[in-house]
Amino acid sequence: MSKNTKLIVKQVKSAIGRQGYQRKTLIGLGLNKINKQRELDDTPSIRGMIEKVKHLVEIKEN
Repeated sequence: MSKNTKLIVKQVKSAIGRQGYQRKTLIGLGLNKINKQRELDDTPSIRGMIEKVKHLVEIKEN
């Protein structure tokens, strides 16, 4: 987690039928549709959010 590290987070599965906190976490990450991508800072809070929905997203370090 260096100062300039970015993560590319891509939603690969639907939030339909998931628990409410998982849907809200995806929205918090800026994701709401399959194949949508966001470039986010690599911070502990973002890592924690990704951990909650790791089965719905793909992560690449940039």
